Amino acid sequence: MGAHGASPVAPPPPLPQLSIDTQCRVGASSEEEDEPLSPTARMFHDFYIVAIVGLGTAIDFDAARAGLEVTLVRHPRFCSVRVMDGPEPRWIRTTVNLDDHIIVPDLDPAAISADPDRVLEDYVASLSTLPMDQSRPLWELHLLDFRTSEAASAAVFRIHHALGDGTSLVSLLLACTRRAGDPKALPTMPPAAPAAAPAATGAGGAKRKGFPVHGVAPRPAWSAGAAALAAWAVSCALLAWHTVVDVARFVAMALGLVRDPRTVFTGVKGVEFRRKRFVMRTLSLADVKLVKHALGCTVNDVLVGVTTAALSRYYFRKLGDHDANKGTCLRSVLFVNLRPTPGIQKLANMMESGKHNDLKWGNRLGYIMLPFEIAMHDDPLDYVRNAKKTIDRKKHSLEAIITHAITVTITKLFGIEVSGRLFHRMVSSTTVQFSNMIGPTEPIEFYGHPVAYIAPSVFGHPSALTIHWQSYTDTIRTILAVDDAQFPDSHQLLNDFAEALELIRDATSAAFRSGIKG
Repeated sequence: MGAHGASPVAPPPPLPQLSIDTQCRVGASSEEEDEPLSPTARMFHDFYIVAIVGLGTAIDFDAARAGLEVTLVRHPRFCSVRVMDGPEPRWIRTTVNLDDHIIVPDLDPAAISADPDRVLEDYVASLSTLPMDQSRPLWELHLLDFRTSEAASAAVFRIHHALGDGTSLVSLLLACTRRAGDPKALPTMPPAAPAAAPAATGAGGAKRKGFPVHGVAPRPAWSAGAAALAAWAVSCALLAWHTVVDVARFVAMALGLVRDPRTVFTGVKGVEFRRKRFVMRTLSLADVKLVKHALGCTVNDVLVGVTTAALSRYYFRKLGDHDANKGTCLRSVLFVNLRPTPGIQKLANMMESGKHNDLKWGNRLGYIMLPFEIAMHDDPLDYVRNAKKTIDRKKHSLEAIITHAITVTITKLFGIEVSGRLFHRMVSSTTVQFSNMIGPTEPIEFYGHPVAYIAPSVFGHPSALTIHWQSYTDTIRTILAVDDAQFPDSHQLLNDFAEALELIRDATSAAFRSGIKG
């Protein structure tokens, strides 16, 4: 498939040290050689995570190869093949030959000289339609050694979602990096959310700050008084009611009884097989935090508000009618990682030893239906205020836990084909996929290469539009995965996100100034 217009992608040229094979069985016990697939991993037939890492220097192929040999390919999942035959699908350990996984495409120099950003964008888009060899470990690293407007080169990972949820996989990639200037220090990450609550994730399973399932407060002591006990009882009743409503809606969408209305964002039948384009923009994390502090909400509240504002701008521009009464409500399925994500230090130790080391790995996901408001507001801050109300309501529900239990039960009773069809129908009944991932707070290096940006996304699910947010140092990056044919104006949609954040930031600053004057 061409990487830029009519320019074909030729077979990759030989890499340095092609004779080296990495033995992945080093340190693995016989018990770890053979491991069953989780129900979620069995459902993800052609569901992939793609992560573009912009690098600040040209690629040192020897350094990249040597780094992979001592990190990623030693991880149990990255040196195992998925065997679907037999009574129970399993992961089977194998030997990794890096020649099969490191790909350097032969691209048209004239196209690169004319528009390198477009060449990178087209090449990553081509990966969304190329099959992956199922007889090998299900991951690839594509090295694009040419300069774009934001980086000197790029490393593009394509990883099958069966290897793990998005949170764990992005954390694993970060465990392969080191703090800039210190080759022994792992990246500095923001403080983790409280461990008592599972963190919700997006289409690729990426952890979302601001989406813990709070449940209900601990029961107060009898000495606390009747008022406290009454408040606790009401909280329990609301938790139960919200859970029943949310699970009922989930079941209705999985059965196809309820669907989002058709809009300009709705994908066509078979959208999961169509070519996806990945467009991205770097925005200011300081602007997001300004709104967060001014409105007393979370970063995730702000990002959901910016998303609804951006989608509303695009929707009403395409509709050609700015009547706010013609707004609608769309939904996203958030994948919720119910298994605590290990820290990057533990993941680094796992790769060093080649063993799980008692760490739980894989896909253990529940689901949350998050509404997105499509409307025109005179005050841009209303998008964030309404997003906060919606998210606060979703925090007070056991939807993720119950939906996970339903999925596991259906898989055990009726098999993976039935649960897979229900999963597909549930996702296709919604409109947009959404994710927000927290990245390092300080500059990092990837096998000695300074990292300019990190841009994860997903493809293979039945949605025409997927939205990811990824923070890194003092920036936050918007990544859109869109149906290439349905969104020929994808860069205009990307502009809507930048303009929405700008409008919300300016409204925040104006409200702050008015408060001071008042």
